[in-house]
Amino acid sequence: MNPPEQSRLGKASTYVDQYDAALLFPIPRADKRAEIGITGAAPFFGADLWTAFELSWLNARGKPQLALAHITVPCETPNIVESKSVKLYLNSFNNTCLADAAQVQARIRADLGEAVWRGAERSAAVGVTLLGPERFDQEPVHELDGLSLDRLDVECTHYQPAPELLRARFDAAPVSEVLTSKLFRSNCPVTGQPDWASVQIAYSGPQIDQEGLLQYLVSFRRHSEFHEQCVERIFMDLWTRCQPGALTVYARYTRRGGIDINPLRTSRPQGLPRNVRTARQ
Repeated sequence: MNPPEQSRLGKASTYVDQYDAALLFPIPRADKRAEIGITGAAPFFGADLWTAFELSWLNARGKPQLALAHITVPCETPNIVESKSVKLYLNSFNNTCLADAAQVQARIRADLGEAVWRGAERSAAVGVTLLGPERFDQEPVHELDGLSLDRLDVECTHYQPAPELLRARFDAAPVSEVLTSKLFRSNCPVTGQPDWASVQIAYSGPQIDQEGLLQYLVSFRRHSEFHEQCVERIFMDLWTRCQPGALTVYARYTRRGGIDINPLRTSRPQGLPRNVRTARQ
């Protein structure tokens, strides 16, 4: 499996407009997980929720067709797929004649499924839902629910991940809270371009110091990592330092290249949230 630096990310690319599944570029999750202390089974469940806004193909009469695609990639897959390669792959449908949306959906499900499970002894489905133009105005916009950490007037001096900022009250009664921030920013590890996100943290257990948590989230501002890796790093830092009984970390990133990526990691199996975009997405 090739490293991210060998992908088309950050390089001039020729856009192929005839269907080509070979454009997809898988990247193993294992190396970055090892950095945060995960060498065996991960202590979380979840998925990466993708929305693709630039999907088009031709029908049998050569007329362009449009759809939005909601894609769900289980976090148990051994690979993520580099997002520019997904953009190039989806654009390869542009001048390809296909029978109907069902055929497009089936190809995307099969191709992404092969890429994210490549090298594994088992595989499972990748969820793909296509929404035609007649359903576009049914797509809601909603901010993440929870108490905003951004209301706090804190001094921020760390701009690389600083888990030592995380504190919890182990000598007090446990609580259940849902906390959010719109101030999260990290950077693409290949191009250095900024990635903006809203983050939601839901937990029960020792109360997490909110000022320290906001400072910790801000500390990613100069950090370079893919979206999925940032969310897993946040989860593991909270899990080990604050020792909650239950924890869910969810981030919704602004789109880049016509695609947004929204990872969710949770300590207990649960249904996934509806893929509802925020105002910035």
